[in-house]
Amino acid sequence: MAGIRLPPEDADVSQAARQISAVDLISDDDRSIAADSWSIKSDYGSTLDDDQRHADAAEALSAPPYRASSDYSSDKEEPDAETASSMLGFQSYWDAAYADEITNFREHGHAGEVWFGSDVMENVATWTKNVCLEIFQRHLPNTNCLPSGQSETDLSGWSVLDVGTGNGLLLQELAKQGFNDLTGTDYSEGAIDLARSLADRDGFSNVKFLVDDVLDTKLDRKFQLVTDKGTLDAIGLHPDGHIKRVMYWDSVAGLVAPGGLLIITSCNSTKDELIQEVEAFNQRTSQEPETIFNQDRNRGPPFQYIDHIRSYPTFMFGGSVGSRVATVAFLRN
Repeated sequence: MAGIRLPPEDADVSQAARQISAVDLISDDDRSIAADSWSIKSDYGSTLDDDQRHADAAEALSAPPYRASSDYSSDKEEPDAETASSMLGFQSYWDAAYADEITNFREHGHAGEVWFGSDVMENVATWTKNVCLEIFQRHLPNTNCLPSGQSETDLSGWSVLDVGTGNGLLLQELAKQGFNDLTGTDYSEGAIDLARSLADRDGFSNVKFLVDDVLDTKLDRKFQLVTDKGTLDAIGLHPDGHIKRVMYWDSVAGLVAPGGLLIITSCNSTKDELIQEVEAFNQRTSQEPETIFNQDRNRGPPFQYIDHIRSYPTFMFGGSVGSRVATVAFLRN
């Protein structure tokens, strides 16, 4: 998913945006306010000074996304449902946003905003390549993830899925790193139209793009690498985000091949919160013997934490060190 271009004019807009009723019809003013709120939190296109950006990042770090109270415990206060939801949790918001992006592309050639910024995207792509090479060299003897005869250093045959791909620019960066079997999905048809147009223009016509909702996926294929940059964040901003996040894990677990990797980049969840959420999913599936995720108990839980990006800038908040963005890799057992 991509960000929206409008920069915030007032830091107070962030709080105002989060108070928009999630069930109201989405007007142009509502979209602008919501976009300003996300721009502040995500720090792309923001005109705020460093202190204010750090304060906003600290606010995001201290307010975990929706989760079911039974999923896992936290020493943080649960966010109020009225303030935690956002227009960015609705497909209609993204359909309208990408309609604007398509118009800007056709009239001016603009690619649109990059979710979390171009530096983060390039960092994610480079790190993803390295973690794939390092981790799979360590785990290959116990997996059958790679096609027969394929070298662990050859990324060209790896199947890659980017859920909530937005304008598809992350897949272009992964293509530059040597990945070739690339697929991007998004529930917004406008996003897919934009992603295809950009890929054709930039010489990445081999990348496949499909309209598909990760929460109700129609894909019948498993992928060696699944990436998510901001999609879980947006899902959590829906008023029913706690339910939809449970649906997300059920769905995405079926998309990652055994021995494959799931790499999530988030600005609304810390590394530890993502690990806790995975552990909650593992625990839930272990108590449901009929699920496909635990038919072979010798494999252990569906996901295990592997690594995370350590090079993002950090700041101190409440005696703890945090980062504006977290990118975490999980191995599918």
